[in-house]
Amino acid sequence: MTERPTPDLTILETRVYRGANIWSYEQAIHLVVDLGRLEEHPTNTLPGFTEHLLEMLPGLQNHSCSRGRRGGFVERLNEGTWLGHVAEHCALALQQVVGHDIRRGKTRMVKGRKGVYNIIYGYADEQVGLAAGRLAVRLVNHLVQADPEFDWDAELESFILRAERTAFGPSTQAILDEAVSRDIPWIRLNQYSLVQLGQGVHAKRIRATMTSATSAIAVDVASDKDLTTRLLGAAGLPVPKQESVRSVEGAVAAAKRVGFPVVVKPLDGNHGRGVCLDLRDEEAVREAYDIAKEQSRRGTVIVESFVTGKDYRCLIVDGRMVAIAERVPAHVVGDGTSTVEQLVELTNADPRRGVGHEKVLTRIKVDAAAKEVLAGQGHTLESVPENGEMVKLALTGNMSTGGISIDRTFDAHPENVDIAEEAARMVGLDIAGIDFICPDITEPVRETGGAICEVNAAPGFRMHTHPTIGEPQFIAKPVVDMLFPPGAPARIPIVAVTGTNGKTTTSRMIAHIFKGMGRKVGMTSTDGVVIDERLLIRADASGPRSAKMVLQNPRVDFAVFEVARGGILREGLGYERNDVAVVLNVQPDHLGLRGIDTVEQLADVKAVLVEAVPRDGHAVLNADDPLVREMRRRCSGQVVWFSMEEPGSEVREMIEGHCRRGGKALVLNPSDRGEMIVVKHGRREMQLAWTHLLPATFSGRARMNVQNALAAAAAAFAAGAPLHDIRQGLRTFSTNYYLAPGRLNEVDVNGVNVIVDYCHNAPGMRMLGDFVDRVGESLSHDLARPSRIGVIATAGDRRDEDMRELGEIASRHFDVVIVREDQNLRGRKAGEVAGLVVEGVKAGMADGGRCKQVEEVLDEIKAVRHAMARANVGDLVVFCVDKHPAVMTELENWSQQAYAGAAANPSAPAADPDYVPAEPAST
Repeated sequence: MTERPTPDLTILETRVYRGANIWSYEQAIHLVVDLGRLEEHPTNTLPGFTEHLLEMLPGLQNHSCSRGRRGGFVERLNEGTWLGHVAEHCALALQQVVGHDIRRGKTRMVKGRKGVYNIIYGYADEQVGLAAGRLAVRLVNHLVQADPEFDWDAELESFILRAERTAFGPSTQAILDEAVSRDIPWIRLNQYSLVQLGQGVHAKRIRATMTSATSAIAVDVASDKDLTTRLLGAAGLPVPKQESVRSVEGAVAAAKRVGFPVVVKPLDGNHGRGVCLDLRDEEAVREAYDIAKEQSRRGTVIVESFVTGKDYRCLIVDGRMVAIAERVPAHVVGDGTSTVEQLVELTNADPRRGVGHEKVLTRIKVDAAAKEVLAGQGHTLESVPENGEMVKLALTGNMSTGGISIDRTFDAHPENVDIAEEAARMVGLDIAGIDFICPDITEPVRETGGAICEVNAAPGFRMHTHPTIGEPQFIAKPVVDMLFPPGAPARIPIVAVTGTNGKTTTSRMIAHIFKGMGRKVGMTSTDGVVIDERLLIRADASGPRSAKMVLQNPRVDFAVFEVARGGILREGLGYERNDVAVVLNVQPDHLGLRGIDTVEQLADVKAVLVEAVPRDGHAVLNADDPLVREMRRRCSGQVVWFSMEEPGSEVREMIEGHCRRGGKALVLNPSDRGEMIVVKHGRREMQLAWTHLLPATFSGRARMNVQNALAAAAAAFAAGAPLHDIRQGLRTFSTNYYLAPGRLNEVDVNGVNVIVDYCHNAPGMRMLGDFVDRVGESLSHDLARPSRIGVIATAGDRRDEDMRELGEIASRHFDVVIVREDQNLRGRKAGEVAGLVVEGVKAGMADGGRCKQVEEVLDEIKAVRHAMARANVGDLVVFCVDKHPAVMTELENWSQQAYAGAAANPSAPAADPDYVPAEPAST
């Protein structure tokens, strides 16, 4: 007999994608697993594995898998499939056990790593999805080789209870299902039932069946049963006689005045807790008082006349009756042979009954209160009721205590409907549950002697959406209609910007354009979260959590998101879709991280934004970048091209053909006066602006910002901005400290021309170098040869070759290169990053580069001081910064006196003991 393999399936890494991602258009969980020795053992080599698996999770028999038909996955099991694939389906099946109908999943081998697989599957609730994945792996290992400590029944029950704790209640879920069917987005705001429907300025909130429109005063009124009864009575509505009391003797006296039989209940209770009905003598009132007082938060108890009849719940939404249910208390029906206890067990065996709100019905709980109700009917748990006899186990008809419901929506008498609607209006509730006690809801309660016994805020929907008898009522529809009337918007426009370089500047340009149009813009970028030009958080906010923060803000009516590679790989987009996706460029940066080793793989990551464009949206793509150009195939909406190529080029010919077919594009048309940004839509051409008149372009010399302006204008045009607003936005946007901190900020320091920028990678340095060359040429008119000093650095998580390339490019454009390091070395040793950059500079110098001297000053502020100390009037100094505010502060403090003192003072930065000049290159 072949020995069973070792259960080696282990989880190496777990990620939760909260939006579109590289694997899926929707939210998903990503497990990286290692099969170990199980890689050599597909399912058909494990005797009994498939049979035991299907016995534990019979729902797997319905999985179609790649076969596209029911039972397809079982066929794969019998033919032989790998256990990572099995774990994926188990995770889906476990979620289906708790009612989450998730069917999306895939399993793929990690390239170049034998036995390591990516498992991706969808989820409805994040915590339940994660727990399902972990339990699925444990189950597979157990089936490979039995683990004596693994109790499947206990594990499954624990998983179900966990799902129950985090799941939405039936009322909340009904509203969310209706919202999703109308394409209304939602965000869960806490671990309970507080949910936001819609985005930004259009957002509404619900907590179960309370909404952001529910009056707090109305809720307080409904919670005070005494006040509610007096208000309704004053309005001429039928209510029972009642008094509020705070002592046992007071309760007895009130019962005598009201008249037996009476009801004793807490002033502010709910779910029928503490309610004692049909009390016919003083002793019963005394016992009931303590029960009711225990459930009253204020210590006040209500004594009211007992109205006989059936229990009806009328649901009123926005002043209109939408559903009525007859509530029957928890009970069993005798068969002449079974005891009450056996009948309860038989009733609870109904598959529709579960714990709490787990299912449409709640299991009957036999507690002390139930035994008292039995005793009042002359029964015990051992009694054998006669055939057909109804034995109650609760006095109230609440679903939460095991009751059942019968739909009576279309049976109610119109007068009763009017009374219920008037009661909701008197209390002031937008969603109200009006409890009637009357002999028959089909007859007017004023004639039959019925009454309103209670008005409930936040009434449950379960009795209406899942009645035990009768047709379900789709009551979530009028609730969503009330919050979002037909035609009312629920989403705000979202423009998402990605690319290797230029994301932040382009995002700021777009935000500036729409701010000028009067929009309240929420923007995320690597600098932080900005709401209506107010910086809320100063941090790298280019990930999905920051996007969620903007969408939750009730002031925002337009969103601009800078989306970085890291956030997509880590958590996905964090939202469903973007109306406009902007892809600026794809260059070799951040390679070698999180499995992205090639620029083509990096392009796949950036393309997630394009895939998240809906059919009525736009993808703004850089036609000059071949990798970006290919993304057009992934766009469901329209493509808007932008290009800096001259007319007649191959790219421009492609764009011309696109426009002849009705497409849109923004291009540059050169002339004797300069370059004109032209908007093309179909066969129409509209002039937008001269590039040299846009402040951010430095008279056209900052070619990277010419490209960014094209992209921003294209995005604004796609989002519906008028051309004159786009033109005005570009003309008033500049790279000053306030509008674009850290992006080509120009400062004059004692006659020295200073540029401050966040350039940190080789592609960025190439564009910055081009800008330095163009600016340097303009300065040469005033000074024969001004010196160019560059203070450069890069992040420690780049590859060694990327660091060397950065230095080599810098050597072509600067006379002196000073290499510093970021404060966060990202796993590198001090001096290691600078050393690699210096190697690149020296290589460029040896190859004929412009640079004549390279130096190391690792501390950023000391590097700033050193550069300024050696600069002369008319020189150009470029700082590639890490801590932008600190550098700007240092430059502000750098005065002519400090400059002169630095030359004479032996302790000046140039003579700092931490300053180590690199060896000069031979020329």
